[in-house]
Parts: sequence; structure tokens; C-alpha cells
Amino acid sequence: MMSAGTTQQPTLVLRAVERTHGSGETAVHALRGVSLTVSPGELVAVMGPSGSGKSTLLNVAGGLDTPTAGTVSIEGVDLASLSRPGLDRLRRRTMGFVFQDLNLIPSLTAIENVSLPMELDGVSLRKARAAARDALGRVGILELADRFPEHLSGGQQQRTAIARALVGERRLVLADEPTGALDSTTGEAVLRTLRDQCDDGAAGLLVTHESRHAAWADRVIFLRDGVIVDTTGDAATPESLLHQEV
Repeated sequence: MMSAGTTQQPTLVLRAVERTHGSGETAVHALRGVSLTVSPGELVAVMGPSGSGKSTLLNVAGGLDTPTAGTVSIEGVDLASLSRPGLDRLRRRTMGFVFQDLNLIPSLTAIENVSLPMELDGVSLRKARAAARDALGRVGILELADRFPEHLSGGQQQRTAIARALVGERRLVLADEPTGALDSTTGEAVLRTLRDQCDDGAAGLLVTHESRHAAWADRVIFLRDGVIVDTTGDAATPESLLHQEV
């Protein structure tokens, strides 16, 4: 966690972000005027009911979706100012994603899936594979490095996806229910790994519906109908947010 008085450029800044799907009477306002800052060393949990905009917020923050209005900046760079290749490069070098549907490549082994982002960015195979082995070890499945996804359990696939998000020097980790396929013990270990990544200087945005998982965060924000309705620095008791009224 960041020490008091530390001044650093924020890793992630959203300013008055709107995301609307469709138009007219059928328009769906997934995000409405969301502003959020996440600094190096900080883990922020996002909670809220289904359909509140949590996954949309994560996709917009990572440049996977484009806001209808407002701005998204990563380390001072406005994502709207980047070309598609530039945005792809920024994501590979800076961001790690954990998706609900995992997005592992079936024809690649676990270690190949984890090392792929670094290889695509021009890192040597030797360095990329060494970093991938380290990441797999951090999530406790190094012995499964040479298995293909179809030969991994759901929980093992989930941990492979988490290792891919943490590999290399990722300075922003975006995780959408990263412990969904894991038992409680393994889930806690994965959250400890994510917490450690942030303690080492990364910024993290964690979508979760579990208050005990949000307790690993420095702050919790609560979304409802695309609006941040409350935030707290006391992540140990995020249940209080569930009773807030818009």
C-alpha cells in the first residue's frame, strides 16, 4: 500500500465517463458520469448488483471498450489519443487482464499462454518463458506449465489466466471476478498474489461480489445503475455499501 504523503502520477484516471449502448428510448446507460483514480500501489474493489456496470467499467478502463463521453488515461496518456497499434502496445506492456471467460488459447500450453503477451511485445523467448514460469509459480501451478487448457481443471485454467495477467512488469491489473472458479483456499491465495502485486507498485481494479474478497482492497466503490453511489476506505466492512440508496 502507498505510504501517507506519497505523491505519484495516478496509474488510471477516469473523468466523467459515460457508456451508452443504443439510442433513443431503447438506450442503455451502462456508465453515467463515472470518475475514478487508482494510484500505484493501490487496489480498488468494485462491487454492485448484476447489471450495475462493473464489467463495463473494467472494459473501458482497459481500453477494450470506448466511452461515449469522458476520458480514460493510463499513466497520463489519454487512450483516445492512441492509434489502434499504440493502444495494443500499451495494453501488452502495461496492463494485465483477468476475464470471466478466461480467453486462454486452446492450442497453447499453460506456459505458452502466459508468456504470449511478452513474446508479442518482442521480449526474447528465454526471458518471456522465465517470467511465465515465475508467474505460474506465484499462483501455485508451475508443475502444470506444459499442459494444454483442455487438460487443466476449471480452477487451474483460472490460475493460468491470472498468471498471464501478472507476468512481467504489469503496472495495471484489471480483474473481473478472478476467483470465480476457485475454492476458498486457492481464491485467498490468488488474492494475496494480487495484493502483493499492488504492494510492489502496480495498481489494481478488482470486480467482485464477495465482501471478503473486497477486504483485500484499499478502497471499495459501489456501482448501481452505472453510477458510483458510495466509496469507502474501510475495505474490511464493505457490506455497509450494500444498504446504500441512490
